[in-house]
Amino acid sequence: MRRLATIAGLAFLFSIPLWLGNFYLLHVCIITGIFIIAAMSLNLLLGYTGQLSLGQAAFFGIGAYVSSLASLGFEVHLLPDWLVTVDPKPVWFGMACAVVVTGLCGWAIGRIAFKVRGAYFVIVTISFAEVVRLVALNWDELTQGPMALNNIPPLSLVIPGLLDITFIGKVANYYLVLVFAILSYGIIARLVRSRAGRAMIALKENEALAASVGIDVTKYLVLATVMSAAIAGAAGALYAHYVRIVDPNVFLFIYTVTMVIMVVAGGKGTLAGPVVGGVIFGLLPEGLRSLAIAPEVQWIVYGILMILVVYLLPQGIVPALRPFLQHRRHLDAQKQPPADIPASEAMS
Repeated sequence: MRRLATIAGLAFLFSIPLWLGNFYLLHVCIITGIFIIAAMSLNLLLGYTGQLSLGQAAFFGIGAYVSSLASLGFEVHLLPDWLVTVDPKPVWFGMACAVVVTGLCGWAIGRIAFKVRGAYFVIVTISFAEVVRLVALNWDELTQGPMALNNIPPLSLVIPGLLDITFIGKVANYYLVLVFAILSYGIIARLVRSRAGRAMIALKENEALAASVGIDVTKYLVLATVMSAAIAGAAGALYAHYVRIVDPNVFLFIYTVTMVIMVVAGGKGTLAGPVVGGVIFGLLPEGLRSLAIAPEVQWIVYGILMILVVYLLPQGIVPALRPFLQHRRHLDAQKQPPADIPASEAMS
């Protein structure tokens, strides 16, 4: 039954561009999908290790800038007689560089930040995000500063004689983001169900007890940070090559807050939580805007709904629905005839 529901859900997602004629709504779906990927990356750290990172927007922005710069080409004058020049590279190579560089940044931050816990870890991640934003804002020679990087090329996949696809336009980018979201979901699901994932969950539940049975605390926390940063970097690269312009505002703290809302409201520590929270709180502003009410009223309603979700469903939407779904499965199982009784006799 679960497999059929999964197939039906995927079929619905792949069919959306076929019947959704409004390109603006398709744009909203694309942006929502990108932030769902970023929220899934944060959930790996917040939901499965219990570590709150408020610097996730830094990895998102680093991924956007690295992929953009690699695709556009850049030069840096580090010393008067030392010229570093990088010619433009294929977009797929730039996106791969974004994943690698953000993963390395996650490793470095993990090694430093996990020497502390609690509020100190949060301060380290916020400080990292602010430092990266200031670098992007003030290093004009590399990032163009507030002037932004523009004319970023879209992703192209070319295999001579077999394939030539350029992901430009709403429909192509929707499918690109959807495939990346499915891959990210699969990678995270595989990780959390592995031995490493069980170790991360043990650290969240009781770090001292986990350490006492031989779990390397730093190793698994750093692994979670590296994977979280790499997936967030991939989301940032998707964002850059979709909007085709990147400026220091990509590091804004509100993006991290958006990811946290998606994770907490959907249900942290669940695979489906960031997806459900992302769909609801990503599309909710557009739903409120369609009611043609004043912008300030829209955000007041948004805030009230968010407070109600957190107050009435403190564990998140997905954990709150889980008992209901389990009850339905139990009722369906009771309706099935025993294996040794023919179905025709059970119906008579």
